[in-house]
Amino acid sequence: MNSSVQKKLKQLPTNPGVYQFFNSNDKIIYIGKAKNLRNRVRSYFQSKKHQRAKTISLVKNIANIEWIIVRNEVEALMTEANQIKTHRPKYNIDLKDDKTYPFIRITKEPYPQILLTRKIIKDGSKYYGPFTDVGRLRMTLKALHKVFPIRSCSFYLDKNIVAEKKVNLCLDYHIKKCEGPCEGLVSQAHYQEMVNRIEDFMKGKTISTENHISDLMKISSQKEKYEEAAIYRDQLGAIKSFKDKQSHVATDFEERDVVALAREDNLGVAVIIRIRNGRIFSREKLSLQGLDENDGATLQTVISRFYMDSDFIPKEISFRLKPENESELIQWLKEKRKGAIHFLYPQKGEKAKELRITEQNAKLLLGEWIIKRKILKEQVPKMLAQLQEDLNLDVPPKRIEAFDISHLGGTNTVASMVCFIDAKPRKTNYRKFNIKTVSGIDDFASMREVVFRRYKRVKEENKPLPDLILIDGGKGQLSMAVSALRELGLDYISIVGLAKRLEEVFIPGNSEAQSIHKQSPGLILLRRIRDEAHRFAITFQRQKRNKDMVLSVFSDIPGMGKKRLSKLLQNFDGPESISKLTPEVINGETMIPLKIAMEIIKVAKLMIKKRKS
Repeated sequence: MNSSVQKKLKQLPTNPGVYQFFNSNDKIIYIGKAKNLRNRVRSYFQSKKHQRAKTISLVKNIANIEWIIVRNEVEALMTEANQIKTHRPKYNIDLKDDKTYPFIRITKEPYPQILLTRKIIKDGSKYYGPFTDVGRLRMTLKALHKVFPIRSCSFYLDKNIVAEKKVNLCLDYHIKKCEGPCEGLVSQAHYQEMVNRIEDFMKGKTISTENHISDLMKISSQKEKYEEAAIYRDQLGAIKSFKDKQSHVATDFEERDVVALAREDNLGVAVIIRIRNGRIFSREKLSLQGLDENDGATLQTVISRFYMDSDFIPKEISFRLKPENESELIQWLKEKRKGAIHFLYPQKGEKAKELRITEQNAKLLLGEWIIKRKILKEQVPKMLAQLQEDLNLDVPPKRIEAFDISHLGGTNTVASMVCFIDAKPRKTNYRKFNIKTVSGIDDFASMREVVFRRYKRVKEENKPLPDLILIDGGKGQLSMAVSALRELGLDYISIVGLAKRLEEVFIPGNSEAQSIHKQSPGLILLRRIRDEAHRFAITFQRQKRNKDMVLSVFSDIPGMGKKRLSKLLQNFDGPESISKLTPEVINGETMIPLKIAMEIIKVAKLMIKKRKS
């Protein structure tokens, strides 16, 4: 234990809070919560006799400790979950890809939009999800748009914009997919009633909507408005079709989620079956890595992360065993739901049957995942061995780093470097580069600069070197990259260029392309890595271009200095999201005065309008 850790252990308070363990590289490796910070953190450094192997390994790597004091245990639970999601520490349970799970978003506007989104914007919008089965989610959205003539445009609409006729009717109105709120053809109250029905639909409550549409169909038919009646008939058909795809599992009609965990060694799959109105509304799956023997702690992680951003919490949640910190979880979910919530542990009857079905799903999905991992493990060595043979390398290229250059007409030139280890992307090792020494269009000089900068730093920091460097380009880019390596004394590293036009592979010192079969697993791997480098470079270039444009436009607003610009762009995701905010939200998140916030929103709306015109 180093002196810094010893000092921190003496300073620990007895309050509830969240603690962070850092390694010698100042990287967070574990985040935990505690009712009493002093007692919990000190327990890690006591007798190792009863500690798990994972905990012993963690303690060996602790070089520093930080903590955050909170008001109570519920707040500690949620702060821990948010921090783990942000930092993804090595020793915490890893929920694979949980950052990308989509939600259905109902925007907070006078005439709300219904969107599929992967980003949570805290502007008062409601979020239903997460959905891990994107196919199922798209089916739900399709049913929503068939049943409800909700607008599909992204304009912000209020009574002033409608009155001033700033937005015109689009094709959706003429084909009866929208009722025309943009020109005031439907009242805000009527539109909001439809949004309320959509929320009921998302909760599995479709009977009132079916009755309502059925009544409208009868009235239209009686008035001999047969075209209108046919639309209502089709809406009823869409609801029936959606319900027919849901299995009937319960005789009661309580909103209930059923949670089951299947595990093998340090891998696990959690399945959440959503039961709404007596039917299976959806089945969600979370893949877990880095598990220890404490299944209660794993269930706590699943619950806190799964419901973190969702605005719909069911009245009942069923489990086989108790999650750790059960009372804190119930209290937190109760506050989110604004109503009572019950954790159930059924042993017999209908609810126990639901739990068995969920457990079977979890076991099957875990089995599939383990088989896929096994197949991949068997394939990767063959792929790397084939690439070694194709390129006549001394060793299999376990670590491959690839570079690409991207620009728009010679402006905003950037570069990307992606890293693949054992044929899989290691995104934590990806790097972005702004080109500093080259002006105009010069991909060759840009490639030399970025390769030199990358490996100069790798040498200085004594970090691992790649077994193979892949350059996106032909002989010109390759020769410049070799020149940079030679200057650094690293020209012994294997390096190749992959030209886009004919997918030809070039190696230094050979003017002719390598003779590699187009279907070689080695060449397929190189293409995949090159394409990922290209995607990463284009994404960065686009972000840089958009940021520069936003900076130049917002900086013209009186009172917008560098600090306020920085706060604005840190808190909000570009003009699209800013245009939908209120001055109060911007002020609350950034402390930018309300008067300036109003101007920011006006400018953002103008930018969106110009893009669409």
